[in-house]
Amino acid sequence: MELFLFLFKVFVISFSGAMQPGPVTATAIAAGSRNRYAGLALAAGHSIIEFPLMVLIILGLGRIFELKSVQIAIGLAGGLILLVMAGQMFLSVTKSADYNKSGALDKKPVLAGIILTASNPYFLLWWGTVGLALATEATSFGIRAFGLFVIVHWLCDAVWYLALSWTSFKGTKLLGPAGLKLMLRVCSVALGIFGLLFIWNAAGALVKLF
Repeated sequence: MELFLFLFKVFVISFSGAMQPGPVTATAIAAGSRNRYAGLALAAGHSIIEFPLMVLIILGLGRIFELKSVQIAIGLAGGLILLVMAGQMFLSVTKSADYNKSGALDKKPVLAGIILTASNPYFLLWWGTVGLALATEATSFGIRAFGLFVIVHWLCDAVWYLALSWTSFKGTKLLGPAGLKLMLRVCSVALGIFGLLFIWNAAGALVKLF
């Protein structure tokens, strides 16, 4: 019974975290406009970073992500990466006559999932605090419980991102090419805003160190 209640808590917390607006949300919508299953691919890329991170946290390395210097470095690098992605996505729509043949990263959802996850300082901070507490509690139930924790957490991400990409795909079919272009432009602007916020917050934290 205690394990069931713990997994329910993991479900609620994980799903709430996945539903928070962010770069992955914007990319799931943009990629979903072309591929209804892009959300699953994003979740797969996300897991390539997240699963090893869970193990490192159990080994006691999660506290590293609470260091200001680490958060600042990831924030600056992540912000720059998001700005580049935003620019590529926007230009692929604006300059390409056939935007479906563009090389924008939103057409490579697995790679996008990896990059967006690794470059998101808030994701790493979450795992250094909330995630650390959940992972530690999971180990108190044994290794099988930790495995269930990993599965439940990932399924929350996968279901949400799939729902976003599926809805985006269906909506794009109704809106037509003009609607698709507008959606991609909005998503590119959203990525750019998140990138600027990452850099702004990291720069502010850097100034406070001196």
